[in-house]
Amino acid sequence: MSSSKDVLSGSHILSIPFPLQGHVNPVVQFSKLLASNGLKVTILTTTSTIPMSMQTETATSISFESIFDDPCKEIESKDYYDAFIKTFQVSVSRNLEKLVEKFACSGYPVKVIVYDAHTPWILELAHKVGIKGAAFYTDSCSVSAALYHFQNGTLKFLLEEGGRSVVELPCLPEMRINDLPSFLSDQDSYPSLLEFVLFSNLNYGKADWLLFNTFDELEQEVVNWMRKQWPIKTIGPLIPSKFFENKLINDDKDYGLNLFSFSNSNCYMKWLDSKEQDSVAYVSFGSLSIQSEELMNEIALGLQNSKCNFLWVVLESEGSKLPIDFKAHQHLEGRGMIVSWCSQLEVLAHKSVGCFVTHSGWNSTLEALTLGVPMVAMPNMADQPTNSKFVVDVWGVGVSAKAGENGIVGREEVEKCVKEVLEGDKRIELRQNALRWKKLANEAVNGGSSEKNFKEFISEVYDLDRVLL
Repeated sequence: MSSSKDVLSGSHILSIPFPLQGHVNPVVQFSKLLASNGLKVTILTTTSTIPMSMQTETATSISFESIFDDPCKEIESKDYYDAFIKTFQVSVSRNLEKLVEKFACSGYPVKVIVYDAHTPWILELAHKVGIKGAAFYTDSCSVSAALYHFQNGTLKFLLEEGGRSVVELPCLPEMRINDLPSFLSDQDSYPSLLEFVLFSNLNYGKADWLLFNTFDELEQEVVNWMRKQWPIKTIGPLIPSKFFENKLINDDKDYGLNLFSFSNSNCYMKWLDSKEQDSVAYVSFGSLSIQSEELMNEIALGLQNSKCNFLWVVLESEGSKLPIDFKAHQHLEGRGMIVSWCSQLEVLAHKSVGCFVTHSGWNSTLEALTLGVPMVAMPNMADQPTNSKFVVDVWGVGVSAKAGENGIVGREEVEKCVKEVLEGDKRIELRQNALRWKKLANEAVNGGSSEKNFKEFISEVYDLDRVLL
């Protein structure tokens, strides 16, 4: 996505990501691309997430505003997510109009607000003060379509011979009930999250733009269907430029805005350097990963029994759940390494990594696809089961680790899946498919569908300035 810095320097965009890491990263990356193309961008975030530095050329074009305290620090309620969402909404609603007035007085009036699609009330606030709104979707088009069909009654449940429940959705592949997002397949367990995610449907027909962190070729059928209904623009994959074949922004090495404090030690990179190509299983379940002690034990023993190299990210809060003697054994054998944090993109891009054991969150899935790494899918909740379905059955870049009757993925299954991706008969096919999607992802942002849609958005923002002249 090429730069044209001198053209649009008067245009100002306000970005408001929802304050969870998986929602923040793609919005920040999109903001950096906007800034690299000459727009002034302000990111509205929580007090604790204002970055110490933004090490890119775009740093001078991006400013940060914090008008509310970090919801994570204020909540002690049992209904955590309800309180988290409410705190965020109240804080933004109370202060947004004042912030917009401040920018107008400074000579940089906001022309567009880019907001998380799950917070459509921001669109109402934007339109109230005469500003256009762009809904930013951090889920795939397929997950968003499933939510839309569910709420509009076009999701059909069928019963096949043998009693297998099948779900039919327009423009989507046949799925079992457990392939749906968890808040649809198990509505009673996630009532607050179901309400939260269904809010995104309020953007259809109301938002001025619908932006999706995906690319046309990845979800062609559902993208075509959605594009007939609404003005959607696919603009992904949104990952730092260093990890594309042709850099979009100079010195763009990471997302640049972290909600957590981590050690900067990169000893894991030296460890990866010592391993053979495609020999390491990278294991990580996201920034909000909370696993049961039983599952942690099964994963540990499965990795140990596989005899394969592995790098496992275990959050500090989760470390006590590991088997007592596991760390000692895996370090002595030299096959494994456990860290509390790592640069996931740097790890996935390393030549020794041949497998990603993942929860199938959308950001992690896109990163693996963009960097050509096959996956072992171990979904837990939210959109992860649907992403896992596509990883295995649609894109052909991974295998699914199936849970047993107790709902836990057992050690034998972990061992089998890791060995299948790293050493099994399917490894060549999986790697070839992964490299194909890597090529298509790079093409999308370098002259392809995503760059075209991004340039259209930039042009339409510029048109707002011309209308006001």
